[in-house]
Amino acid sequence: MAKKSKTQKAKASAARAQKRADQEVKAQEELELAAKAQEAREKEALEEKPAKKKLFKKEEAKPEPVTKAVPVKQPEKKAVKKEEKKPEKKKRRFGFFSDVRSEIRRVTWPTRQDVLRWSMVVVGALIFFGVFTAILDTLFPRLLLIVSGLGAS
Repeated sequence: MAKKSKTQKAKASAARAQKRADQEVKAQEELELAAKAQEAREKEALEEKPAKKKLFKKEEAKPEPVTKAVPVKQPEKKAVKKEEKKPEKKKRRFGFFSDVRSEIRRVTWPTRQDVLRWSMVVVGALIFFGVFTAILDTLFPRLLLIVSGLGAS
C-alpha cells in the first residue's frame, strides 16, 4: 500500500473534521425539533377545552394532565481559543533555505517508472515535431515557388 503524502493526510483530516461538524449540526437540529415538539405538546395540554359548567351542580376539580418533561440535551460548546498575538520574528538570514527544505519535503515525487514513461513521451514528441519541421522547411519553399509561378522563368 502506498504511503500517503502530507497533503493527502491533511485532506483526509479536513474531511473527517467536516463530517464531525455536519453531525453536530444535525444533532443540534434534532434537539431543536424535539424541543419544539415538547413545547407544542405542553401548549396543547394547556389549551384543552374546559368542560361546560352545569348550572346547579358543583364542578368537580379535574386534575391537570401530567406531561413528562423530556430533558433536552444541550450540545457541548467547544472552548474558543483566543488568538494570541505573536511577537514579530527577527529576520532570519538563512530562513530562505529552511523554507525551501520544508517545501521540498511536501512535494509528492514521481516514481522512477513515471519519470521514464513521460521522458519517452517527450523524446517521441521532439522527434516527431523535428521531422515535421524539417519536411515543411524543405518542401514549403519549393511548393511556394511552384504555386507563385516565379520559378518558371
